[in-house]
Amino acid sequence: MTDLIQRPTRKSSRRRNGCATAGVSAVVVLVVLALAAGVVWQMLFRAANPVAAGQPVEFTVKRGQSVEQIGQALAEKGVVRNALMFRVRARNSEQASELKPGAYNLATGMPYDIVLDKLATGPDVVYFDVTIPEGFTARRVAARFAAQAGVSEAEMLDLVLHGAPKFEKEHPYLKGAYDGSLEGFLFPKTYHVKKGTKSEAIVNMMLNQFDEEIATVDLTYATSKNLDVKDVVIIASIIEREVRLQREYPLVSSVIYNRLKLPMRLQLDSTVFYALPEGTKILTKADLAARTPWNTYRRDGLPLTPICNPGIKAIQAAAKPKKTEYLYYVLTSKDGSQTFATNYPDFLKAVAKYRKLFGY
Repeated sequence: MTDLIQRPTRKSSRRRNGCATAGVSAVVVLVVLALAAGVVWQMLFRAANPVAAGQPVEFTVKRGQSVEQIGQALAEKGVVRNALMFRVRARNSEQASELKPGAYNLATGMPYDIVLDKLATGPDVVYFDVTIPEGFTARRVAARFAAQAGVSEAEMLDLVLHGAPKFEKEHPYLKGAYDGSLEGFLFPKTYHVKKGTKSEAIVNMMLNQFDEEIATVDLTYATSKNLDVKDVVIIASIIEREVRLQREYPLVSSVIYNRLKLPMRLQLDSTVFYALPEGTKILTKADLAARTPWNTYRRDGLPLTPICNPGIKAIQAAAKPKKTEYLYYVLTSKDGSQTFATNYPDFLKAVAKYRKLFGY
């Protein structure tokens, strides 16, 4: 009888143990599901860069960027909350392959679908790439920006020819610039200019670029010869207009330094041309006799301003010339190379070679 009474008791115990195990399993499942949900939330909904909504953001989609890269960049700037969600939305909307490179006016906290629509429609910010070559004068710089970036040529021209006082606080080398000219300091390169950018902002961009470039130049030698940044740029501008081959920049620089040391007038045609209308090809006796701030046939030392805007190679050569005794150079080859001379008789021989070669 005792055995018959105890058996049901054992079964009841097993049931309770089974229920307890099932309960624990259910809890584990719930915990796992909760953790999984948390992970999913972190992946799809967590803001990568929590910022206040509505702040303007200019965003650029680069050519060749993937949807993942675009989404990551948008999330980092706070335009969308989450990069992965952007990718999912792009795939689901079939717009992933339609996102166009270019610049866009966006804002922080934008809905995914609106961002996707804008990027699929195409850029709404227009940029101009304006290339200023080495050796351009300030006048040509103004004309190039007017033609290619839509700025006022008259306004730009006034700034580059007379606007130095507006910029000298941040660019001290402009203090005392002759007639307020910025000639020489409008650094040549390709500028990425947003449509609607004002002339003053463009000029400041070019001056800032000059600051970056001149900071890389060793001015120790020039300083030892009592030449400052402005003098170096004047010499560089002459080199830029006088020399065709960059390998000869340091040689021509040495001629200028040697003449200044004697002292001996520079007597360089390029400085005379600067005072004449753009495009003048032949100098007359009257031109050579004219008293201008740039006529180095009539004035001692350097001209009062640079005669163009030189590139970094010319500036480097102007800061550190090659050590020579040359006092003359003459173009004697159609490839642009020149003959250098230390004395006048050798100079005359080079001139004869020039005349025979070029018929002048």
